[in-house]
Amino acid sequence: MKEVLRLDHGVLTHFPASAGRNKPALILCPGGGYEYCSIREGAPVARAFARDGVEAFVLEYDCTEVPLGVKPLHTLSASVAWVREHAAQLGIAADRIAVGGFSAGAHLAGLLTATWHDTDWFPAGTDLQAHRPNAAVLCYPVVSAGAYAHRGSFVRLAGENAAEQQRFSLETLVSAHMPRTFLWHTLTDATVPVENTLLLEAALRRENISHELHLFPHGVHGLALADLETADPMKGRVPDRHINRWQALCAEWLKEEERYRFDTPCRRIFR
Repeated sequence: MKEVLRLDHGVLTHFPASAGRNKPALILCPGGGYEYCSIREGAPVARAFARDGVEAFVLEYDCTEVPLGVKPLHTLSASVAWVREHAAQLGIAADRIAVGGFSAGAHLAGLLTATWHDTDWFPAGTDLQAHRPNAAVLCYPVVSAGAYAHRGSFVRLAGENAAEQQRFSLETLVSAHMPRTFLWHTLTDATVPVENTLLLEAALRRENISHELHLFPHGVHGLALADLETADPMKGRVPDRHINRWQALCAEWLKEEERYRFDTPCRRIFR
């Protein structure tokens, strides 16, 4: 683990995989309702992906000055550009850089994957190709500012104005520019309802974006790896071997190099 980049509104920490070349990379954004960055959804997850051969990073983005607006988005943008600039020396394939996250962090990752091509979201002169994600990993994501919203996240982002909150609603931002996407959620999530993921999956299907979706029948919000290290029994976050498999499946998905180059049918897996 090594802090590699300190930004105006965040810190990027590196969790290297074993030596090699042309490795996939994953930049993780922990959740926390845009109030804080969950430790449970950061380093433990990055270490798991690094063990599986994925060069991993954790972005701790600043959540202190609200409304946050596009500050977290610009912080993630700069992080992707930095990883791409240093890809060769890190043994990373520059065209295999994914962004991912949990809950509000998944919203942040999804926001970059949906808007990377749109100059209206970024400062003048931003190199759009430099910060372009090649894949997204969205774990029980905050998606919609509508009826199924995790309202606190959108208030932290955009204040109380409903129209401004709607601007950040991911299902309305999906276009053909969105990269391939891996999603998972539990059907009994009472904090961020599964309808968030279902709305996003429908939008991905509409735009014919390659994606893989896993829905698990039981489990509270915020399970992270669903293992002993990330357990939080006081909040019902107990280890679950079945749900824990999402990480190995995702690492396998990230390492399937051909998927970066060819469109494939979506895989929807209900467990």
